[in-house]
Amino acid sequence: MVYITSWDEFVERSVQLFRADPDSTRYVMKYRHCDGKLVLKVTDNRECLKFKTDQAQDAKKMEKLNNIFFTLMARGPEADVAEVTGKEHIDAQPTKKGRGRKQ
Repeated sequence: MVYITSWDEFVERSVQLFRADPDSTRYVMKYRHCDGKLVLKVTDNRECLKFKTDQAQDAKKMEKLNNIFFTLMARGPEADVAEVTGKEHIDAQPTKKGRGRKQ
């Protein structure tokens, strides 16, 4: 039960773990207000992945991970999670043209 320090590695390995055995994989969040620490754990009783943080900005990352798991649970383990992570939507946003107020 070693903590993974990289958020991207934790998400990638968690999704792989869920896709390998979706029936026995579980996801647990634990927040300790007195310490200000958030611990995320994904396990399938054979392998345990943990991520610990005390940064408030990681709450948005946790929300994205929740959405990834909700998508995988609802659509099946072979669902495409690229639309949930929003990586494709960044390129599709139009750029602003002009400056100042709209007349």
